[in-house]
Amino acid sequence: MRIDVVTLFPQFIEPLVRGSIVGRAQAKGLAEITVVDLWSFVPDGERADDAPYGGGAGMVMRLGPIVASLESLLGGALDVPAGTRVVLPSPAGPVFNQARAREYAALDRLILVCGHYEGIDERLFDLVRAEEISLGDFVLTGGEIPALAIIDACVRILPGAIAAESAANESFSGPDLDWPHYTRPAVFRGESVPEILLSGDHGKVAAWRAERASERTMRRRPDLRS
Repeated sequence: MRIDVVTLFPQFIEPLVRGSIVGRAQAKGLAEITVVDLWSFVPDGERADDAPYGGGAGMVMRLGPIVASLESLLGGALDVPAGTRVVLPSPAGPVFNQARAREYAALDRLILVCGHYEGIDERLFDLVRAEEISLGDFVLTGGEIPALAIIDACVRILPGAIAAESAANESFSGPDLDWPHYTRPAVFRGESVPEILLSGDHGKVAAWRAERASERTMRRRPDLRS
């Protein structure tokens, strides 16, 4: 899978996509992540943003640099081939979730365009087939943090990025949240690990985990059952 991140702030993205599971997935050849510096498409002496038509607070990202960066990535045109998505993190889009992460992870290529300021000139959506996606009903300074979240969620479920058993049993892999987890020591400041987890009876442990996952889901996220 190839992921391109178009951003005015590459220094924000680069360290985080080189470490942990995402970095290891690239080292294994499972993913290729390229950070595109949008400033390289801004003509000398010009700005990446400008005042909004109609007046109002804030600035709007100009189309020229963004379109030029996409033309460069897409081979000189704005035609988005099958197996590729152009995605803009934005509070105006549907909320990103695990199902969407699986959908994106199955792509050949994902291009993430990070907006800033008041957003991007709306005519971008008339020029290129692109979609918006949101982390939730709140506003961030720019698209870099959502882009990193999307990258992490997608790359970690690529086959071989993490243990298959881990991916199969975590939250949102089924109808319930993940079950509670414990590790050594068995007793910490008077709080003990549930005895059944120390029993060595794998069948009982599996049943206990399924029950706890169901209870946890109903208590914390009943909306997942609606």
